[in-house]
Amino acid sequence: MGFCFPGKFTAKQGAEARNVPKGYLAVYVGEAQKKRFMVPISYLKSLSFQNLLIQAEEEFGFDHPMGGLTIPCREEAFIDVTRSLNGL
Repeated sequence: MGFCFPGKFTAKQGAEARNVPKGYLAVYVGEAQKKRFMVPISYLKSLSFQNLLIQAEEEFGFDHPMGGLTIPCREEAFIDVTRSLNGL
C-alpha cells in the first residue's frame, strides 16, 4: 500500500525519490545551500535526531522548500549528530 501526497513533483524529484535505498530516508541539510543526505530510518528513534526534526517542524511546518524533509542546521552539526549515531 502506498501513500499519495498532493503537491508539485517534477520528474527529477520523482527520480531522486526512487534513488532512496530501502530502510533510508532522504533529508536536505544546510542553511543557505542545501545538501541531500541519506539516513537510516533507525535514526528516527534517536533523541538527538528527533531534536533536529523538531527544529525542522518549527521552521517549516509541513511546507519544506526542497520538496522533501529539510533540516535547518549547519551541515557540520548534522554530520556530528549522525556520526554519533553511527556508533549505536
